[in-house]
Amino acid sequence: MNVIESTSQTDALPFLTADVPAMPGAIKRRYEDFLVEEIPAYQPCGSGDHIYFTIEKRGLATMRAIHDIGRALGVQSRDIGMAGLKDARAVTVQTLSIEHIDPKKITSLDIPRIRVLAVSRHGNKLRIGHLRGNRFRIKMRDCDPDRFNDLECVLETLRKRGVPNFFGSQRFGSRGDTGTIGRAVLRRDAGLAMDLMLGKAGPHDTGEVLRARQLYDSGEFEAAAKAWPYGFRDNARACRAMARSGGKHKRAFHAIDQRLRKFFVSAYQSELFNRCLAQRLDHLDRVMEGDLACKHENGSVFLVTDAAAEAPRAASFEISPTGPIFGVRMTGAQGDPGRIEQAILDEEQITPDDFRTVKGMKVHGSRRPLRFAMKDLQIDRGSDDHGAYVELAFALDAGCYATTIMREICKSDLQEGLDNEGGSDREAGIAEIEN
Repeated sequence: MNVIESTSQTDALPFLTADVPAMPGAIKRRYEDFLVEEIPAYQPCGSGDHIYFTIEKRGLATMRAIHDIGRALGVQSRDIGMAGLKDARAVTVQTLSIEHIDPKKITSLDIPRIRVLAVSRHGNKLRIGHLRGNRFRIKMRDCDPDRFNDLECVLETLRKRGVPNFFGSQRFGSRGDTGTIGRAVLRRDAGLAMDLMLGKAGPHDTGEVLRARQLYDSGEFEAAAKAWPYGFRDNARACRAMARSGGKHKRAFHAIDQRLRKFFVSAYQSELFNRCLAQRLDHLDRVMEGDLACKHENGSVFLVTDAAAEAPRAASFEISPTGPIFGVRMTGAQGDPGRIEQAILDEEQITPDDFRTVKGMKVHGSRRPLRFAMKDLQIDRGSDDHGAYVELAFALDAGCYATTIMREICKSDLQEGLDNEGGSDREAGIAEIEN
């Protein structure tokens, strides 16, 4: 069961609906309480060398499901294409692809917690980002039945003004420190980056992970490498590098996958974006002179020179102001929005050029809308064998977090995407970079 807990880096962020008191509740008491279905960017054409197959999985992280499917079919996990990662503690429907395989092998798969729903063909591999969005159906339990009007009020505000486009807690890991690691990577501080990634055992660490961190902290690097559980291959590899090199952090740093290093930097970029959005939250549905506004229809960005003239388009959700994903090629805002962005860089004592110094990475940067839209919103009340619930149904574009909506309702952070397999938050972050 997932309950609302204050454990993540996003706890300090403000709420757009702060005038409505918290509505406590619980989700994911059962896998069926959290349903997610991909909205594909396109349908397979019916011909080609790549077999597209839609699966329903229950209680499995996407990477674990792909590993199990690959093992059953005798193919490498990297050869299985996907459009995005889906939560482990849920029932999810998503499409995968494999090249040059007999479709009958896929239809005959018999793997616990995985069911094949459809099989077709297409001409290219399915890749991260080949996705329009996701549909959600979430049952929220243990809610006060007298607070239904408050729930409607929160959702109506989010529907009209937009949902704050904060990066969710899963971007920052179970300890909330992936952005801090990214800052160390950007500053080429291998010692701090490795100590945070491999050690500094804290209150959010448990079981095998806690033991591995404690061994690292005590200098027992080889033992730490053996202690890391499934899903922490890079951690184990870095610990072995520390053991072989006599404790040299740079050797360990270069032993981890480059995609993971880029994920840490991406988490730092996300942290800075969240900080900018927090400062502009009260006006996220309005544009100012100097803003770089996004057209939701096609994603193009333009400079706002007359805020009053653009106000009707912002009110109708045709356009939205954007915030910075800092990088070497990012265009900064002007006027007051630009001053907010520059102040964040000044506080961090960095410049966009600093992202150029990350060896082996292309950290270009981009603009991200400050809000996103909920589509096809429905609210209902009901009960089943497990008790009463409130059910929310809505669709979101790719890259938007359902947890941000739940956070506004409950007025506290929701830990999503973390389970006892470990590493799912980190793997999700890697995929999001490539999205």
